[in-house]
Amino acid sequence: MTATATVPSRTATAAAPRKRIWSYWRFYLALSPFYILFAVFGLYPMLSTIVLAFQRWDGMSARKFTGLGNFAFLVQDPTYWQALENTVVLFLMSTVPTLVLALLLAVMLQSAVRFTNVYRIAYFVPNVTSLVAMAIFFSSIFSTNFGLVNAALRSLGIPQQDWLGQPWGIKIAISTMIVWQWVGYNTLIYLAGLQAIPKEQYEAAKVDGAGVVRTFFSITLPQLRPVVLFTVIMSTIGGLQTFTEPQVMVGNSGGTGQSGMTVVLFFYRAAFLDNDYGYAAAIALSIFVLVLLFTAINWRIFRGRGEDR
Repeated sequence: MTATATVPSRTATAAAPRKRIWSYWRFYLALSPFYILFAVFGLYPMLSTIVLAFQRWDGMSARKFTGLGNFAFLVQDPTYWQALENTVVLFLMSTVPTLVLALLLAVMLQSAVRFTNVYRIAYFVPNVTSLVAMAIFFSSIFSTNFGLVNAALRSLGIPQQDWLGQPWGIKIAISTMIVWQWVGYNTLIYLAGLQAIPKEQYEAAKVDGAGVVRTFFSITLPQLRPVVLFTVIMSTIGGLQTFTEPQVMVGNSGGTGQSGMTVVLFFYRAAFLDNDYGYAAAIALSIFVLVLLFTAINWRIFRGRGEDR
């Protein structure tokens, strides 16, 4: 008597995975609010911005398709290039000091014995303070007649400066505020990375006679490479989108010679002051490309050679 093997049909085989997928419908339902909110407030605005960049629209009349007209005008707009230059300069003037100071403070906190938690809270306070309030505060600090900076200069016999009335003074004031705001946040990030480094490595370096500087560059920095990469990328994304600081400190015009005009402030002026939403959408896409470009450069620079293989 011969046994007959039963071969499952393709329909039954295909129906089994679908049945398993639908068995998790409760989990999909629990996750659905996130995807719905992302689709409404994230995906749809992004797609709408891309479409709007190829149109002319003042917010009231009918939209007109212009093709690459907005981008062609963007390339020829001298204000945009000046805003781009200001953005890059402010990014370099604020990001480099912020990360260097944050790393030094983190190393000092790591070696501190007393009041460590007090220092951590104090460093993090600027990050949770209202950005507009801080901008107003720093505007008063760099005020020409009554600012604390000019008061300190006068006490040293140095002539006072019109910080918010000259191009480089505006950049120094804005970058100083950005450094003050973000150095504490990055300090805590670096401190968390330092605490993850095994103490045995420092003990071995001490036994081998390595000094503080040699230990820092041979153990601390290599071990902190992923953390440094994270802070650099996050600082790049935030630095290239600087808006509130110049907008509050020097106004929508960007101050003297538009030296405080950033790309995001230029986008704000085109959209909400000039009502040229199509051109503003093109500026927004250029900001997206700019952030991607700088992020890719930083990723390439700060990645270890071993990770490239």
